[in-house]
Amino acid sequence: MFRVTARLSSNAQPLGGWEAPDNELRGHFTGHYLSACALMWAQTGDRAVRDRGVLVTAGLAQCQAAIGSGYVSAFPEELFDRLRAGQPAWAPFYTLHKIMAGLLDTATLSGDQRALDTLLGMAAWVEHWTQPLSATEMALVLEREYGGMNELLYNLGAVTADPRWVQLAQRFEREWLFASLAAQRDELQGLHVNTTIPQVIGAARGFEATGSMRKRKAAEFFWHTVVERRCYCTGGTSNEELWNTPPGVLAQELSGYTQESCVTYNMQKLARHVFCWTKDPQVADYYERAFYNGILGVQHPADGDKLYYLPLASGYWKLFGTPLHDFWCCTGSMAEAFAKLGDSIYFHDDLGVYVNLFVPSELDWAERGMRLRLDTRFPDGDTVTLTVRGAPPTPIAVHVRIPYWTRGCSALLNGDALPVAADAGGYLTVRRRWAPGDVLMVRVPMHLHAAPMPDDSSLQAVMYGPLVLAARLGTAGLDSGNLRAVPTQPRKVPEYAGEPLTVAAISATSADPSNWLERVDTRPLEFRSVGQEKSLTFVPLNRIFDERYAVYFRMTTPPEVTSSGWKRALATG
Repeated sequence: MFRVTARLSSNAQPLGGWEAPDNELRGHFTGHYLSACALMWAQTGDRAVRDRGVLVTAGLAQCQAAIGSGYVSAFPEELFDRLRAGQPAWAPFYTLHKIMAGLLDTATLSGDQRALDTLLGMAAWVEHWTQPLSATEMALVLEREYGGMNELLYNLGAVTADPRWVQLAQRFEREWLFASLAAQRDELQGLHVNTTIPQVIGAARGFEATGSMRKRKAAEFFWHTVVERRCYCTGGTSNEELWNTPPGVLAQELSGYTQESCVTYNMQKLARHVFCWTKDPQVADYYERAFYNGILGVQHPADGDKLYYLPLASGYWKLFGTPLHDFWCCTGSMAEAFAKLGDSIYFHDDLGVYVNLFVPSELDWAERGMRLRLDTRFPDGDTVTLTVRGAPPTPIAVHVRIPYWTRGCSALLNGDALPVAADAGGYLTVRRRWAPGDVLMVRVPMHLHAAPMPDDSSLQAVMYGPLVLAARLGTAGLDSGNLRAVPTQPRKVPEYAGEPLTVAAISATSADPSNWLERVDTRPLEFRSVGQEKSLTFVPLNRIFDERYAVYFRMTTPPEVTSSGWKRALATG
C-alpha cells in the first residue's frame, strides 16, 4: 500500500485487518516492524534481521522519492486534509509516528543513513503541515490520537542536535493534560489510555531534552497515580481501552477487554525513564511485574501471533491474531517487545551497575571494562548467579535488586556468606575491586501473597513472587473458530464463544493464600487449592494458552489484607 499510494507498480497481495487497503491505519505495522528489526539486531547481532529492516527502509525511500514532498505513508495525504478540517480520520499522525519511529530506530541502531534521510524528509513535511495552524487549531488536531509524535521529535532533535525538531515536538503537547498532571491531579477518568500514555512518554523526553521540571513532574505523577491506583495485579491497566472510574476504583472493571497490551508496553517505557531519574527499586519492581504478567504471556508459542487484550474476568481466554490478518496496534507493540526482551535488565550510573531483572544474559559494559554473565532458572528457581568475566582495576559497585515480594534473601561471594543489608524493596550492594572469575550468588525466595482490589479487599488475586497465578478452567466451548480472530470474525476479544464460566468463591481464614493453596511437589510453579468446594489447579498466567482461566476470586471469609513491601503499588500483602 505504500507503493500504491506513491503510484508505483505492485503485484503484491495486500495484508488484512488493520493493514487492509481500506483501513485508515494501514502502514502502522511497517513502523513497528522496522523498530523490531533494529532492536533485534542491536540485541542479538543477527545481521539477517538488520538487513530485512534496511531493505524495507529502501522501499520507503523509493516511495518518498516518487511522491516528492517528503511525505510517505500507506494512505494518501487526504486523511490529513480531513484531520485539519475536523472531519473523521482514523489517527493519521498515530500511523506516521510509528513509521517515523521505525526509521529512527533503523538509523540509530542499524546505522542506516538512508533511514535518517527519509525520516528528515518526513519531519520536514510535518513541520510544513503544522506551520499554518494556530495554537487553537493545533489543539483540535491533538484531540485525535497522535501516538508519540512529541517523543519522536524530541529524539530526532537529540540525534541531529537540531533545535528545529525540539520546537516542533512542543507543538505536539496537550497543554491541558500536562497542566493537571504537573499540579498532581488525576483527571484521567474517561480518557483513552493508549492515547494518553505515549503523550506522557513525550513529556518525559521533553524534560530530558529541555530540562523542564514541569514536564518531569507531570510524567512522574502520572506514572505513580496509574501504577498505584489504576493497575490490576498484573501491572496492566485499562478496560475497553479507557479509564472508566476514579483512581482506586477497580473492582467493577473486570471484563474481556482489560489490559490492552500496547498499554503495558508503554507503561514499561515510561517506567524506564522514571527509574533513570530516581533509581527507585519500586519502579523496577513494577517493570518486573509487567514483564512477567503483561508481556511474556501475550505471544502464542506456536506461531508468534500476538494478543490485543488480556482478559481478567473469570472464564475468558486469550484470543490471538492470525499471521496475515488483524495487525492490531498491539501486534506491532508486542513485535517490538519480543525483539527487546533484554531491555532494562541492567542500568548503570557513574559508580556501578544495577541488576534489575533476573533474566539469563550477558552484560558488556565496554566503557568501564566490566563484563558480567547472569545465570538463573528464575522464576522456576530462586537463585541468581553473577559471574565476572572482565573487570576494571578500580572498585565498582554491583547493585542487585531485592524484590518487594521476597523474604529470607541470602547471598554468597565466592562461596562466603555476605550480610544482606538491604530490605525487600531495596538493593544488595557489593562494592569491591572485582576480578575475573568472581561469583556473586543471590537467593531470592518466592512465596504466596494476595493481591486484593484497592476498593474491595474481598476480591483478590494470588501471586507467587512476581507471578500472577491463574486457575485453569478447561476448554469447554473452545475450538479453532473462537481461539483465534479468524478473518470471518476479526474480533479482538473472546466475547462470541459462549458465556464466561462462573467460578466458586474461595473460603479462606487468613490473609496468607497458603491457607488454601499448596504447591504441587513435582512441578515448581503449579499449585492446587485445598479445603474448597471444587479443587482448582493454579499456574502462572503467562503460561496459559488456548484454555479458559480465572485470576480474581471472591473470598467468602475475607481477611483484612494490608499493604507491605511494594506500598506505592496495589495493596499487595
